[in-house]
Amino acid sequence: MLFNSFDFILFLIVVLLLFVAIRNLRWVILLFASYFFYTYWKVEYALLIVLSTVVDYFVGLAMHKAESASQKKRLLYLSIAVNIGVLFFFKYFNFFNENLDSVLGFFGFDYVIPYSHLLLPVGISFYTFQTLSYTIDIYNGKIKPERHFGYFALFVSFFPQLVAGPIERAGRLIGQLKETMGFRASNILPGLRLMLWGYFKKVVIADRLALFVDPVYDAPGEYGSISLIIATIFFAFQIYCDFSGYSDIAIGVARLFGVELMKNFERPYLSSSIGEFWKRWHISLSSWFRDYVYIPLGGNKVVKYRWCYNLMITFVVSGLWHGANWTFIFWGLLHGIYLIGEKLLSVSGNALSAIKRGSHIVVTFGLVCFAWIFFRANDLSDAFLVIENILDLNLGYASFYVEAVGTGISKLNFVLSFFYIGFLVMVEFLGPIGGRPFRNFIVEYLFYYFLLFSIIFFGVDGQEAFIYFQF
Repeated sequence: MLFNSFDFILFLIVVLLLFVAIRNLRWVILLFASYFFYTYWKVEYALLIVLSTVVDYFVGLAMHKAESASQKKRLLYLSIAVNIGVLFFFKYFNFFNENLDSVLGFFGFDYVIPYSHLLLPVGISFYTFQTLSYTIDIYNGKIKPERHFGYFALFVSFFPQLVAGPIERAGRLIGQLKETMGFRASNILPGLRLMLWGYFKKVVIADRLALFVDPVYDAPGEYGSISLIIATIFFAFQIYCDFSGYSDIAIGVARLFGVELMKNFERPYLSSSIGEFWKRWHISLSSWFRDYVYIPLGGNKVVKYRWCYNLMITFVVSGLWHGANWTFIFWGLLHGIYLIGEKLLSVSGNALSAIKRGSHIVVTFGLVCFAWIFFRANDLSDAFLVIENILDLNLGYASFYVEAVGTGISKLNFVLSFFYIGFLVMVEFLGPIGGRPFRNFIVEYLFYYFLLFSIIFFGVDGQEAFIYFQF
């Protein structure tokens, strides 16, 4: 069930009415609603959530009772094996199979292991990481296991953030589900405002930019420098508006039920360094990799070469988390190289003058856009073709006009794309929506009326899935 569908709006209204009417069984209502929400795609894949939930629930209890460190470690390995094993089979098996086939074929060996034809379950990367953090935190003594199976199952499957995050920690979310969850009139307007802002970013900006980005990146050899540069910049804003739009809707929906989810984006394209960018982009995932991969490897409390190794491993794994394709691995490698370069060159956005900070923001955005080429390209050959054609510097306006027409995007949508990107940048420069960028009451409500007007009259038709559903 997509957030940007009438089915979801109807579903949300029904769940909210039941939630308000039946006070004593609110966790039951949300648990059933969450499973209904997920099985709306494919009923069979609910079995994977049940498996992850059951295994980590009992592992957590057993780990807490374990009498020795070795017992706790074996239980942790069991949790990791089940969660990563399921993730590997459904998401990475074919990628591993294909590359192993190529390597063995190079040495003349026949390889006959069949490929999997199962569809990737929606949200599997998100909920497996969420449950993994639970068992790891118990192992490290940060939290105690949740004894109420229903609340733990709701923690794993809570529908607002189930399929694309934010990736919550048990210490933060389970307590809210047990103690503070409830209907409060004061949560309605803030929740609806965040939802409206998220819908605006998705259907007005992201889906409109896709009209130009998709044709160009699906056939990069047919386009020149201007088209490819614009498509790359458009994609930077498309993926940001698509994913942060989902997060805003998720946080807004959760707030309607009295639950505060963590902020997942903090105006990342206003970052003045790559390090700052990763403190602002997909915060729940970047903090997950920091806490459960980077720091356990030694973090930056090691000699310089070992720190470089830790950083690169973290970003390669982060790239692979996004998809079973070498393009994502290259994307992760690039960001690792960026961060090492910044550290060695002592690049920092702190205490800069306005002019220097502005120039750093431009450079950072350019580096991020370059990495997005690999993230968006269908394969590595397409990515290098995009770079090659951009470097050809074919800047002819006439050829660009013909190419733009060839994408099928209308003049109105092309102009609106630039207008709404400019509007987004202006709003984010003033301040995050959650921080109320407009202090004047009238201006604030005109702003939200403008968002609603834009969604109704300029929202792109069709129910496009969110990009991060594929991860």
